[in-house]
Amino acid sequence: MEIASPYGKIKILYEDNHVLAAVKPPNLPSQSDLSGDSDMLTLLKDYIAQKYNKPGQAYLGLVHRLDRPVGGVMVFARTSKAAARLSEQFSAHSTQKTYLAVLEKETNAPMRLENYLTQKQGQSVRVLTSPAPGAKRASLISEPIACRQGLTLSRVTLETGRKHQIRAQHAFAGCPIWGDNRYGHGRPGMQIALWAMSLTIEHPTTHAKIALCCPPPMTRPWDGFRAEIENLTHAYEKEQNDEKTEA
Repeated sequence: MEIASPYGKIKILYEDNHVLAAVKPPNLPSQSDLSGDSDMLTLLKDYIAQKYNKPGQAYLGLVHRLDRPVGGVMVFARTSKAAARLSEQFSAHSTQKTYLAVLEKETNAPMRLENYLTQKQGQSVRVLTSPAPGAKRASLISEPIACRQGLTLSRVTLETGRKHQIRAQHAFAGCPIWGDNRYGHGRPGMQIALWAMSLTIEHPTTHAKIALCCPPPMTRPWDGFRAEIENLTHAYEKEQNDEKTEA
């Protein structure tokens, strides 16, 4: 199932009475903002209202976000109880989230980036090397998969969930994300190469594991790593199928 949006199709990955998972297109806001543009949450609420013939506005809980320019897997709650339980999972970092990023540097060395982030209203995130008043600890692991033509495809695993942390920390480490016009060297017409590839949660009522995966669109610069992304996608899908068989 796919839903139209001004920034491309929204693909539905999973749906039941408690959970809705979908793929956010790049540049579509996760929720309404000052721009007044269409947003993921409102479009999915409209989808539920129409599909299930619900009068008025259907309930849908936002339990996590992706930056506007970033695309990939998102999960939403269809009941308030599910929203509370999913929010607890994200707050406790018990979900498993994997991002893909194309870095503007060739590197084969895995990195564990640990910094402190601070931000003033309306400004970009600042990265600090030591604690400071108001600064929040941020850590992630960035694992290079392949290098090609001055770029690196890296798998990023978050250990904390801070605003802009993947973008800001990689830039601070000297390997900004391709196309990032805030923290990197992005220029008009470039689309940031950061994608929420996979997400695993515990179902809020059955407690079964739900593993969700979607590869990025094969546009520049992702297409330069097509084989590696296809292999990674197949590995995720095999893992999901094996878990279903065991269950």
